[in-house]
Amino acid sequence: MTDVPIAPAHQAPHQKLLIIDFGSQVTQLIARRLRELSVYCEIHPFNAVDDAFLDAFAPRAVILSGGPASVPDAGSPKPPQKVFELGVPVLGICYGQQVMMHMLGGEVVRTAGSAEFGRAFIEPTENRLELLKGWFHTGREQVWMSHGDHVSRLAAGFVPFATSSGAPYAVVADPDRRFFGMQFHPEVHHTPNGPGLFANFCALAGFTGDWTMGAYREQAVRAIRDQVGDGKVICALSGGVDSSVAAVLIHEAIGDQLTCVFVDHGLLRKNEAEEVVGMFRDHMNLPLIHADEADLFLNALEGVSDPEIKRKTIGGLFIDVFEKYAKEIGGADFLAQGTLYPDVIESVSFSGGPSVTIKSHHNVGGLPEKMGMKLVEPLRELFKDEVRALGRELGLPDRFIGRHPFPGPGLAIRCPGAITREKLDILREADAIYIDQIRKHGLYDDIWQAFVALLPVRTVGVMGDGRTYDYACALRAVGSVDGMTADYYPFTHDFLGETATRIINNVRGINRVTYDITSKPPGTIEWE
Repeated sequence: MTDVPIAPAHQAPHQKLLIIDFGSQVTQLIARRLRELSVYCEIHPFNAVDDAFLDAFAPRAVILSGGPASVPDAGSPKPPQKVFELGVPVLGICYGQQVMMHMLGGEVVRTAGSAEFGRAFIEPTENRLELLKGWFHTGREQVWMSHGDHVSRLAAGFVPFATSSGAPYAVVADPDRRFFGMQFHPEVHHTPNGPGLFANFCALAGFTGDWTMGAYREQAVRAIRDQVGDGKVICALSGGVDSSVAAVLIHEAIGDQLTCVFVDHGLLRKNEAEEVVGMFRDHMNLPLIHADEADLFLNALEGVSDPEIKRKTIGGLFIDVFEKYAKEIGGADFLAQGTLYPDVIESVSFSGGPSVTIKSHHNVGGLPEKMGMKLVEPLRELFKDEVRALGRELGLPDRFIGRHPFPGPGLAIRCPGAITREKLDILREADAIYIDQIRKHGLYDDIWQAFVALLPVRTVGVMGDGRTYDYACALRAVGSVDGMTADYYPFTHDFLGETATRIINNVRGINRVTYDITSKPPGTIEWE
């Protein structure tokens, strides 16, 4: 997969920061921290950055990301030497620090006992550095390390400013040339003062913070118009936050060249179809086709229990449905999707790096050549909270902006094992009560995602004077900041007891309720 920049560089009148990616799992978090500072940035893989690219991009500053490679190995990835001849500040993070030292005349080695992974603490040297303004008030700082190699000899002009037990040069700098290197990852939440470090770096580089969601909106509209021209776009509208914001943004850019297709695959939550059609067709006047294809999907899923086969079956049918309706509207040149960066990182490496596939995703992986369409994915590099901010900028109501994520495969992956219409109906009723309980207690906006999973087991229970043999369900709720990690939500026992009682009393087919308190990465938040 090639990288997709936030927006084409030639269109950006903003001050620009270039992030050169060496394959770290968390490179995108660097961009996130910068956007929080209203700094425009683009991520490009190291093998796409050459001297001509640097001349055209003209960055005000450069950040070299981490990565899994080892600098001493033959053929290890490197940036162009010209990066260090631009006269702009350069910040190297982890592998980025090591490759900077190597290219400027220092030395990097791998020795037993010098590796650090996870939480660590660094202490300052006697030297002081503007980049570390606001650090070391308590004498040391918590950081997040992830390295096997370490810098053993500094390049000429560099001075150490912080050290740890496994990294004698945890922070180094050549202040005159404004070159900075650190062995830890300031972009992750486990480095609490990382945002301040990025703020200091951007201030040193002269950034004024001219990048906002309003600016992104303008930029994206121009990029969509340039890409689409006078072509037709068909948009996969699910009614979730991502596809809703994508649809409204694209409609702003090209108007009636866009046709939205809302696929009712029979795997939606209770009253979902009515709400989506009412909102976008009747309230926002978007061209919308309500494609009732429940029988098609449910018949294809009959007897299927393997979760990956479910996902791939649903993804394949989505493509077939889009192709069908594209023909009905007279042919479409582009397919629009609300793909976000967490979707991408869960499914495939962003830029050819080492990211492991956690799950297949129906929004990622390209389209069959038979469709003859190209993808329009204007949100592909945004995090969920950024998409919500963009949605507010576009005027979407809060009840849609604040909705919890809902997976493309819908209830199919919240119903482990074989799917039946009866089980889906039971699940819808239980889920509706659960979400109503969360809203009733004022917790909805505090939770990233909540849902019920109908378990593939039936249990004996006693209700009143009778014996029951019904399904068990599990309640799931997680909190998250950026969709990259998630932890269970700590409901009170009173809430759980009240909710379980209400579900059992009102949903025929369920006689037992459990609560899942595991913490999971987002790719495994769903039950399948």
